[in-house]
Amino acid sequence: MVEALVRPAGPYSLALSARRASDATRTFRDGVLRASLIVDGRLERGVAWQVPDGRVVLQAQSSDGVERLRFVLAVDDDHTPFLRRFADDHLLGGAVRELRGFRPVRLATVAQSLLRAFCGQLIDTTTARRLEQKIVRAITPAADGLHAPPTVADLARLAPADLRRLGLHARRAAALVRICRSLDLERLRRAPTDAVAARLERERGVGPWSVGVVCLEGLGRTERGLVGDLGLIKLCSVLRGRRADAADTAELLAPYAEWSGLASVYLLYGWSRRLVPGAAAAETPRAAA
Repeated sequence: MVEALVRPAGPYSLALSARRASDATRTFRDGVLRASLIVDGRLERGVAWQVPDGRVVLQAQSSDGVERLRFVLAVDDDHTPFLRRFADDHLLGGAVRELRGFRPVRLATVAQSLLRAFCGQLIDTTTARRLEQKIVRAITPAADGLHAPPTVADLARLAPADLRRLGLHARRAAALVRICRSLDLERLRRAPTDAVAARLERERGVGPWSVGVVCLEGLGRTERGLVGDLGLIKLCSVLRGRRADAADTAELLAPYAEWSGLASVYLLYGWSRRLVPGAAAAETPRAAA
């Protein structure tokens, strides 16, 4: 076992960041995150917790596993410029001040982020996560109660009908399998965000929201917002006093520019905790992270 004691760059709270991170591949309980990791094609176990002085203990079975865990937890990605820039923003200010240690955790494989995107299209977060967990548990091995994060190979070897039987819509199942058979998703880590977005949006069934999920949760990029997110549509509807659509969410996120992805989850998280104007008078959408 390899252990590292890491001082996060900038404000960081593991409790805030990982509070909804549990899925088929990881759990967060009593302040401890336990996760399955894919490192150079092999499965490892990772564990993390935060000590009182703010540092984070990371444990994995190799140095590369520790590095992968650092990525998943975003401990090195200082978002202080975001906090400073939007501390007085009329929508984000309350959430930024109250949740300043929050950073969305990432998934261990880009393939899982694409699966999450397809599972989450046009349905609520809770239902989407249940569907994703059902698929992951059906297609990957388990050890100590945690399943391996799905890889491109795991998804590419399936027939669309297999995913359909597990509950994924037929068109989405076909698109997911097609992409995983034709594209090495892990190589997207080395490509600029605009190039990633352009490549994915050429695929049928992949729109701005799905690209935002892959960029934020699979690649750790903050530039692409969750345009069209159902929670953000609900938020826009309340703020604008009319039925909103995806275009409204794009307009909502535009001022946050290169921080649009982080702004998306701060808005959703802040709205769920009534830190966004108008939240107290409305049914709050469930936060995405």
